[in-house]
Amino acid sequence: MTSNAISLFTKRRTQYALGKNLPISVEQVDALIREAVRQAPSSFNSQSARVVILFGAAHEKLWNITRETLRPMVPADAFVKTDAKMDSFAAGAGTVLFFEDQAVIQKLQQDFALYADKFPMFSEHSAGMAQFAVWTALAEAGIGASLQHYSPVIDAQVTSTWELPASWALRAQMPFGSNEAPFGEKIFIADESRFKTYR
Repeated sequence: MTSNAISLFTKRRTQYALGKNLPISVEQVDALIREAVRQAPSSFNSQSARVVILFGAAHEKLWNITRETLRPMVPADAFVKTDAKMDSFAAGAGTVLFFEDQAVIQKLQQDFALYADKFPMFSEHSAGMAQFAVWTALAEAGIGASLQHYSPVIDAQVTSTWELPASWALRAQMPFGSNEAPFGEKIFIADESRFKTYR
């Protein structure tokens, strides 16, 4: 069986060796990310995803903010690895910041009280789908990326630096750029341990 969707999914891999040599223009990357988020599903079509796209100096600033926020939290003898990791992210061409707008979630909780306790979970589902959509779209364009989670430690500084609404809750960071190293083999666990089919 062949599937265009599956062939796209197989291109989506974690890339830590990022560079600034994008195969398409910054404008095209920006448009690609926006359209991927628009097309990603969300519960009740809430469209709760919010995205900030950083290029160039703004992108590098994010990873310096993260570095300096982590510095007092990480033992000095272990910070060398953290420092190198921040350098590897900053070496890319940009970063996508993924948020979920809590004002949207709260409005859904008010409007659909029967499901009120479920909307935070639904929001996380929507966030994950937006992230997967963007990551897959970038991969199809020949752009490498990884998904990072430095929340909540950087949340306040990100919000203040880019003057974002307080209702935007940061969920993930996706540094991206040119693929500067080949991908390693992807290992899968046995199907028997993760799938069940009944007829």
